[in-house]
Amino acid sequence: MTESAPFQRYLDLAPEENCAIALQIQFEQELPKLQLVSEDQATIVHPPYQWTIKEVVGHLSDTERVFAYRALRFARGDATPLPGFEQDDYMLAANFNDRPYAELVQELYLVRQSTIELFRTLPKEALEREGTASGFQWTVRDLGRCSVGHVRHHLQIVQQRVGSAS
Repeated sequence: MTESAPFQRYLDLAPEENCAIALQIQFEQELPKLQLVSEDQATIVHPPYQWTIKEVVGHLSDTERVFAYRALRFARGDATPLPGFEQDDYMLAANFNDRPYAELVQELYLVRQSTIELFRTLPKEALEREGTASGFQWTVRDLGRCSVGHVRHHLQIVQQRVGSAS
């Protein structure tokens, strides 16, 4: 991953080298803090942000799926360049605000469990395989770290917004 990449901030938030362990620790220690957010808090847009916390949690699930798919492709030796995705277009096509907040959090838990299992079962050499996604060169390890850093980034924002999910 190049230093100028827009994803670098997520990598900086996830210095851990063992992706499976980092994903698991975050699952156990950080994700539960989302349960402290109430349904009412989850439906409010807190300026300057444009998404509700429900939408943020849905976005986390969507993005984790995209990163895991990329990791799977590259880990299996598929060198086909993968396109980027526009998070705002995904948001327009989603119905996150129509769903119960607890359901969205549960979905994120399930998606993360799948990601953990993917990284837990990859052979070591697969973590160093590379591919191109969103116009940037990634290793499989980078994608795992990016998943951790992306969630960490958004949890920090949720904490700022409601003061209960640090």
